[in-house]
Amino acid sequence: MATILVVEDQDALRRLAAVILQTAGYEVITASNGVEGVALFRSSPDQFSVVLTDLRMPVMNGQQLVKLVQETDPRAKIICMSGYTDEDMPAGTVFLQKPFSPDALRARVSEALKREM
Repeated sequence: MATILVVEDQDALRRLAAVILQTAGYEVITASNGVEGVALFRSSPDQFSVVLTDLRMPVMNGQQLVKLVQETDPRAKIICMSGYTDEDMPAGTVFLQKPFSPDALRARVSEALKREM
């Protein structure tokens, strides 16, 4: 079973993404900011099949999180989500537009899991 790390500062959206992914059969671990997300990832990088992160968060933004996750594991599969279309997307990531539908979230996770890194 794939484990997804969901990093999102908005409680309702973090819980929604977790429920959608759990219903799809994934194990989900959540973090409420980038610092927490990086700490969880670094504590056990092989545990996570995909990292799903918001790009705009307080404490540590998504671009910083992606950089630190990729330094820990250059093969990490990362989905960046944002409500803004002008975001500067980190290299090697998949984009998910917010707001998203359950189908769009599941499709992006499936796409990320199939990517060769």
